[in-house]
Amino acid sequence: MPDDTETTARRRPDAPADRSPADGALAAGLQQDVAFLDTLLAGAAGGDGTGQHGFPDEGLAAALGLFEGMRTALDRLEAQVVIEARRRGMEWREIAGHQGMRSSQAASQRYQRLVTRLEEIRQGIR
Repeated sequence: MPDDTETTARRRPDAPADRSPADGALAAGLQQDVAFLDTLLAGAAGGDGTGQHGFPDEGLAAALGLFEGMRTALDRLEAQVVIEARRRGMEWREIAGHQGMRSSQAASQRYQRLVTRLEEIRQGIR
């Protein structure tokens, strides 16, 4: 059975050269947040046996504060990718298949929920 790194590498093609700087900033921010969380969790797993961990409570609080921003950034990226897929003529059933869904309706509804959530965040409703 191939490892997760190998599987992910096969599924994730190189980023297009014409990707907008905003997309790159979102992705870079997410990578930094994930790296921080990875470091924090590695420290938690490597406790010294005394119940003490190699990171302060402030680090844990900072990590908890990251998730809502990460969700918003991922939603924004996902919506942009779906828009691009549709712009290039991909059918909803194809999009659904790539997202692990069984129907075109499910993919379309997910996209609509993403757009609604992002608009509510933009307007300050959420």
